[in-house]
Amino acid sequence: MRLFTTGCTGFVGHALVPALEAAGHELILATRRPDRARRLSPTAQVVAADTRQPGPWQAHVAAAEGVINLAGEPVAEQRWTDEHKTLIQQSRVATTRNLVASIAAADPGPQVLISGSAVGYYGASEAGEYSEVSPCGADFLAHVCQGWEAATQPAQHCCRVVVLRIGIVLGPDGGALGKMLPVFRLGVGGPVGSGRQWMSWIHRTDFCRLIVAALADPAFRGVYNAVAPNPVTMKGMAASLGRVMGRPSLLPVPAPLLQALLGDGAMVVLKGQKVRSDALKERGFSFAYPTLPEALEEIVHASS
Repeated sequence: MRLFTTGCTGFVGHALVPALEAAGHELILATRRPDRARRLSPTAQVVAADTRQPGPWQAHVAAAEGVINLAGEPVAEQRWTDEHKTLIQQSRVATTRNLVASIAAADPGPQVLISGSAVGYYGASEAGEYSEVSPCGADFLAHVCQGWEAATQPAQHCCRVVVLRIGIVLGPDGGALGKMLPVFRLGVGGPVGSGRQWMSWIHRTDFCRLIVAALADPAFRGVYNAVAPNPVTMKGMAASLGRVMGRPSLLPVPAPLLQALLGDGAMVVLKGQKVRSDALKERGFSFAYPTLPEALEEIVHASS
């Protein structure tokens, strides 16, 4: 299948692009960083584009058979100034609207759209438990996710739409875990904040496998929580990582320190949500890494 992709040149894309090519797909990588995309895949077609704005890049959508949309500014790597909050929203919602407009205008056009969202859709809670049918939360990230998903709805009239509410993606060379591994190797790692907040996670390999499966199986349609079936608390995550690495996991990262560094963005790691992957279970998707200890064993081994 010829696939037009956004957001596939970063941490997730470094595993997803090879996985898609191994499955036999031909890729069009739309990116503001064409040099990075060319290093990632010498065979993919690279289109320099700011997908937040309409432009010539949209002609490539019309020529594709499928679309993978994972574009989005990072949410937990800097303070949430008004400018950055606008970038967080526009990079997701405007990009998706432009993609959907391109799909709707094409004839015949792409037959499937796989679009990202996030478990932030549900808001944050230490006590709640959420499935795909749970209502949207009321905080900033929940509203961003709601707009992000709403932007896909017009595409449902012309192609199959799969929305993935993505949890914390774990891998050895980036993301949240990539930042934690060096700290734990020094023996000064520990839980972030209270440690009671839930962490709904997925191994990057399983996330890539999920996208490959959703492309191949026409039964995939609608919303899926892209999380492993066994969420953990942040305290449990730190303890598991410490055991796997043979390092202590006793020194918590104080919440005030994170808030001083990230402002409102600290809520992404200080608060969480316990999210179930009920729809994936019903679809029969099998996780290669269903529990955190086996996921961490593989990741730590890969990073050593």
